[in-house]
Order: sequence, then C-alpha cells, then structure tokens
Amino acid sequence: KCRPQVEAIVDASLDRIEGQATFDLLDAFCVPIPIDVIAAILGVDHERLVEFRDWSEGVIQGLNPFRTPEETAHMERASPALSAYFLETIAARRAEPRDDLISDMTRLQADGAPLSDEELRINLTALLVGGNLTTTDLIGNAVRLLLLNPAELAKLRADPGVINAVVEEVLRYEPPVDITGRIVSGEMEVGGCPMKAGEAMTLMLRAANRDPETYEDPHRFDVSRKHRPHVAFGGGAHICIGAPLARLEAQVALVRLFDRFPDLKLAEPEATPAWRTLPFFRGMERLDVVA
Repeated sequence: KCRPQVEAIVDASLDRIEGQATFDLLDAFCVPIPIDVIAAILGVDHERLVEFRDWSEGVIQGLNPFRTPEETAHMERASPALSAYFLETIAARRAEPRDDLISDMTRLQADGAPLSDEELRINLTALLVGGNLTTTDLIGNAVRLLLLNPAELAKLRADPGVINAVVEEVLRYEPPVDITGRIVSGEMEVGGCPMKAGEAMTLMLRAANRDPETYEDPHRFDVSRKHRPHVAFGGGAHICIGAPLARLEAQVALVRLFDRFPDLKLAEPEATPAWRTLPFFRGMERLDVVA
C-alpha cells in the first residue's frame, strides 16, 4: 500500500536535484525522503508539510548531546509545536476520518482501545523520530558503500532485482544504529561474563553484524553474500516496528537514484567520511557527490 507513495516521494526528490552537477546527497535526497514518507502515512496536510519538516528536524536534536545553542533553540521551538499539531490533528481526524494512520488510531480509540490522546501523541512522535534519522542514514550509507565498491554497484545495475540483498548487506555492514541496550531476563553468561537478572547490557550491533563466527570474511562488503540474519533492527520483542518501511524506502531510493544518475560519483572518494557525532547512531553529516 505504501509503495506508490514512496515511489512518488523519491521521484519528487530526484526531480529537485536533476541538472545539478555537484550536491550534498544527504541534504538533498536522504534527509527529505523519510520525513515526507512518514508525513504521507500519518496524513499531514500538504500545506503544513514545510512546518512538519522543520519540526521533525528540530525534535531529532533531543538525541544530540553535542547540539549547539542554535540547535537547542530549534528543538525547544519544534517540540511543543509538533505536539500541538499532533493533538490538533487527532481531534480533527476523530471528527472527520481520512485514509491515514492518525485516523486509524482514533478508530481504535472509538472501538475501545485504552489509549488517551496523549498516548497517541507520544506514539506518533516515536514513529516520526524512530524512522527519520535512521532511514536517512541507511540510504546515505548505502550510496557511499556502493560508490566505493563499483563491482558491487555493477551487480545492482545489471540486475535491479538484487536490491533486497543490497539493502540487507548495507544493514549488516554499516547499520544506522550502532548501539542498543538490554536488560538481562535471567542468569546467563555472555562472552564469559556472568550476568544476573535485572542487570543492564550495552550492546554493539555493528560488532555482532561482523562476527567472524557467523559471517565469512565479515569486513568485506559483498551484496552476493549468502544471507544470514543480522541484528541491525534488533530482534524478538524488540524488533524495530518500522523495519519494513525503512527497507522499502531504501530499496526504492537506491534503484531510482542510480537509474536517474548512472554516472554518480563521490566528490572526494579518498576523504574520511564526515561521520555525525551522535551517540548510538552511524551516519554522515554530508555526502558530496558529482552527477
């Protein structure tokens, strides 16, 4: 159901950068796609989209302990504005439902689900924040890896049908979330360390995804790799609720980007990536490319 919306949003993003010789792909392409997709799914009114993008980028700063005073001011302005918008829209959709997620949530309330408007607002904000920066970084990391590994990109060009394998290898090799936490459910031993129920663990997902006991030659980016489950989206009860949507956005974005820009190159392939200084996340500040 979401694919036509995602395809239209990706195409619109590509239209905006068509004809540019050099540009920051992150800012022009990777950042707006997830925000616009979640806005379409939630049912954000088109005339409020510019504001919604601004609020979305502001609330993300709540995850950034190194934010500047300007970024803090943006966050403090955006958070109450986004909350007010969600509560206003929940009330509007209750009165006049549409074909969108906020309307679906109000229907659940009407059918007896024990959810307050404040709980709906919190969940809507979590969906926005959780699926925004991470999907941006998934797309950005994928483009960089493919441009640095032309033999792997050639496989995608020869057969766009391998895009699922491409996205899964990016998720394994350079996942957008580096670190997560878990609470020990019972006595166990992890890596020779005894753990008791209730103790907290901090886990490195990228290390698990490059475990040599699980993956052959784990530090090689190989889209033809025999698929083995990775933990980029967590697992079990903690599996990422937005995983299918993130995969879809990345699949559509990558195929259409390289189709529209067949000669795309990194502006400085030898340069050290401008990794964002945001704990727990693995993504770049910018990605300059030449079309």
